[in-house]
Amino acid sequence: QLQLVESGGGLVQPGGSLTLSCAASGFTLEYYYIGWFRQAPGKEREGVACLSSSDGSTYYAGSVKGRFTISRDNAKKSVDLQMNSLKTEDTAVYYCHTSSLGIDYWGKGTLVTVSS
Repeated sequence: QLQLVESGGGLVQPGGSLTLSCAASGFTLEYYYIGWFRQAPGKEREGVACLSSSDGSTYYAGSVKGRFTISRDNAKKSVDLQMNSLKTEDTAVYYCHTSSLGIDYWGKGTLVTVSS
């Protein structure tokens, strides 16, 4: 069964860094697109970054471009989101996502809190 599990969230000060990991099981990660989304309190879920399966191309939301980096480690079967220069507005639950045959798969999320 296809599963995604996020980890790496926590409390960090503004300007700090965190690396989130999305561990994949039940499928061959390199053949699937993986996206990172986030949902802040009282707000809708939004896309943050994604990694294409076909050519490894990446996409970043404007609010995180230049600060976040998405990458895949096929050996670890994970997709990481390196987050630098964190801001208070980055506080949210972060989810990873993929889809297969029209079905969406989500992890349960990991909480990132940026606060002094």
